[in-house]
Amino acid sequence: MAVVTVLTGIGAGLGGMLLALLLHAIQHLAYGYSIAHVIGSESFLTGVTAAEPLRRLAVLVGCGIVAGGGWWALYRYGRPLVSIRRAVRAADPRMPFVSTTVHALLQIVTVALGSPLGREVAPREIGSLLAGRFAHAARLTPDDCRLMVACGAGAGLAAVYNVPLGGAIFVLEVLLGTFEIRALIVAVVTSAIAAIVAWVGLGNEHQYTVPAFVLSTPLVAWSIVCGPLFGFAAYGFVRLTTRARANAPKDWRLPVFALLNFAVIGVLSMGFPQLLGNGKGPASLGFDGTLTIGLAAVLLVLKVMIEAGSLRAGAEGGLLTPGLANGALLGVVLGGLWSIVWPGASLGGCALIGATAFLAASMQMPITAVVLLLEFTRANHDSLVPMLLAVAGSLVAYRFAQRVAERRSSKVASTPATVAR
Repeated sequence: MAVVTVLTGIGAGLGGMLLALLLHAIQHLAYGYSIAHVIGSESFLTGVTAAEPLRRLAVLVGCGIVAGGGWWALYRYGRPLVSIRRAVRAADPRMPFVSTTVHALLQIVTVALGSPLGREVAPREIGSLLAGRFAHAARLTPDDCRLMVACGAGAGLAAVYNVPLGGAIFVLEVLLGTFEIRALIVAVVTSAIAAIVAWVGLGNEHQYTVPAFVLSTPLVAWSIVCGPLFGFAAYGFVRLTTRARANAPKDWRLPVFALLNFAVIGVLSMGFPQLLGNGKGPASLGFDGTLTIGLAAVLLVLKVMIEAGSLRAGAEGGLLTPGLANGALLGVVLGGLWSIVWPGASLGGCALIGATAFLAASMQMPITAVVLLLEFTRANHDSLVPMLLAVAGSLVAYRFAQRVAERRSSKVASTPATVAR
């Protein structure tokens, strides 16, 4: 078990590092910026903004061709995919090697070219894939194999984002649903090893640089009042994206839908380059407090549309960073409106709190969301109080919206029987 734990951490770290390097290399080549420095100070947002509008359109059309052709071929000729959640609960948690690898690579390539979906699922899949193979080769028990598959996913997340604690908490809260001491030790060790291994190629850097967080009474009050609004928004986002993903084609329509979808995104990117990629750029602008309320509102609406549209077209990817960005943009909008009534809450602080609250509710992982945002930004201790207040409010609102929807659906289902009587 100890050997498999170490191997899983190393494998997930190397896998996450290589996927991240591939993503950066494709971004730099596609948009023609800082080609000599794959890991450099120039951000993706800066690079795509500097690129010619027609180049952005051309790259997105290429993205549509890759996405449509790639996923159609995978569904047509590859073995059926096994999700991480399904693998963690299966008697045999091994995932198909070739199909899973191709699936992960397609996500990385399309996100690098400008897909609005997240890149975090790919390293998690590779981490789980390797962990399952290591565990099976070591002839671990089925329960231990499932534990290692879950920890492999967390280690992949830790590697690509440099969030060792967040990766471990993700395993315990989201995948396993337990903080049992044995699972905790394995999750922490694998995530820590993976993050350290990834430092070799990616460096020991955090994802977002934010101004010093200033705690204020208006900001605390804002987090209490607006927390539930993030929960309602997150519920709507989850309903929208779930339906889009459920109705995505896997037949001949997939290449057609994908090409049309990404061509539309390319046209939009000619005027709004901030839309390209998984949402890290808009989130950074929100945390910096450099977005106007109007631009934040426009970007929020467009981002939600293209995220749902990409899923409906058949593209694949995560919703962690997209959800984080949506929360940050909504935080800027609500923070700006709040400042009219009660000035004093910084827009950057509102964006940070909003990102945490939206992510916590949309992915139903409150502890993981708080830990991830703290590791992503290295925000100081003062941010915790408004963060937790907003997260609590968002979770309550999400559950309330969920129950209302369930009651409505049950009433609709019982209506025919009532009429028949």
